[in-house]
Amino acid sequence: MADIEITNYLNVSPRVVHQALTSKKGLSETWTRQCNVANEKGSINVFEFGDESPTKFRIDELLANKEIRWFCIESDPEWVGTTIIFELEENNGKTSVTIKQKKWKEITEFYRWCNYNWAFFLYSLKRYCEEGKGIPFQERNF
Repeated sequence: MADIEITNYLNVSPRVVHQALTSKKGLSETWTRQCNVANEKGSINVFEFGDESPTKFRIDELLANKEIRWFCIESDPEWVGTTIIFELEENNGKTSVTIKQKKWKEITEFYRWCNYNWAFFLYSLKRYCEEGKGIPFQERNF
């Protein structure tokens, strides 16, 4: 099995990042505007990207300002069964955000492409948290 792990540093508190990752407003500005987001353990978050089938995650953990954990229940077959973890840690007025996508069955071309897209997601999250405007799917031109 393979995992993706990427870290970025945001010039805001963990509270600001946690709010962005657990709210419809934050995730619609950071990832995709086509989303239905809950903020409760056991709930299902639904994300849509154009004409693709929806991606659905069950919320397995919400530790305030520390960790968010989603389990993929519906998406591209390579994503189903993977776990997405957002780890937040404050250090000297900044927040390190590490995103992990664990339990990939194998390293494929799609796995490598997702590495790039998760890095871009962290960049969009940084822009949203620091400047108030991310780069959601609907505004990307790549």
